[in-house]
Amino acid sequence: MYARRRHLYFAMMGTCIGLFVLAWGVVRLWSVPAAVGMCLVAMVIPPLAAMVANRRGPEDRWWDDPSGDPKSDDWWDELDGKKRR
Repeated sequence: MYARRRHLYFAMMGTCIGLFVLAWGVVRLWSVPAAVGMCLVAMVIPPLAAMVANRRGPEDRWWDDPSGDPKSDDWWDELDGKKRR
């Protein structure tokens, strides 16, 4: 899943750069308001791309990693309804 998120991130950032380049290289010759609109859309993409790239999937281990303390791990597993193997 990491590769999928990375590819989606680079696709979104490539779209962002493409919008900026097209807006001020081509579209502004015909319509400045359209170029500004394209830049506003491009401005929203980087934060969304960062959220997509940094979100955790259900198969990613993060909060349920064992801490190393068997008593604490057993307690958390019991609380979550999991059985330790």
